[in-house]
Amino acid sequence: MLLYYATFDNMKKSERALLVLKILNKHYPETPIPLDHYDNFSLLVAVLLSAQCTDKRVNKVTPDLFNLASTPLEMSQLSSDSIYKIIKPCGLGPKKSKAIKDLSKILVEKYNSVVPNSFDDLERLPGVGHKTASVVMSQGFGIPAFAVDTHIHRLAQRWGLTNGDNVKKTELDLKQLFPIQTWNKLHLQIIFWGREFCQAKACYGLECHICKSCYPKRIKRFVHKKP
Repeated sequence: MLLYYATFDNMKKSERALLVLKILNKHYPETPIPLDHYDNFSLLVAVLLSAQCTDKRVNKVTPDLFNLASTPLEMSQLSSDSIYKIIKPCGLGPKKSKAIKDLSKILVEKYNSVVPNSFDDLERLPGVGHKTASVVMSQGFGIPAFAVDTHIHRLAQRWGLTNGDNVKKTELDLKQLFPIQTWNKLHLQIIFWGREFCQAKACYGLECHICKSCYPKRIKRFVHKKP
């Protein structure tokens, strides 16, 4: 059951952050990783595939892919076309299949088939941007990171936690607001809340408990700054 808190539209940003954290911790005490994987390599591939694709669809595709190739060496030996045929439902198939093959080859040749635990090294891999690297660092290695995508960017704006117009600024704002030990869990909590209660085309900053708690006097749909 959700808890309700007395709030005011003129709350400080830090007060809204504390409110958000309390509600999310109450509602999501556990945060299972939504992408099925068996090691950091499979996590890296799954996160790469999740770009502009749902986790549910990725989880339907990856078993066939990993049955065909479960290690960087095996994946690097596949043709891009054979990878593409499996991952096509995830969208951006040609680009993603090439990236998976190429990064697998690099992992074999440069990292002894081990996924590196460094932002710089991860972001040098084909198809791996900062958001993907952040997910792998947090969920794979347990290293504090705050992976911000367009969905978290949208919610952070609705809840008055950032006024940034891009995900990079939003990430910086969230890291300043929340203790470092909360980042890895909070990333998932925000995603879960957005999917369940604060969808892009449903809440508009007016309906869900967090939006109404942070801004009880808001009466107009919130207009987002698009990244």
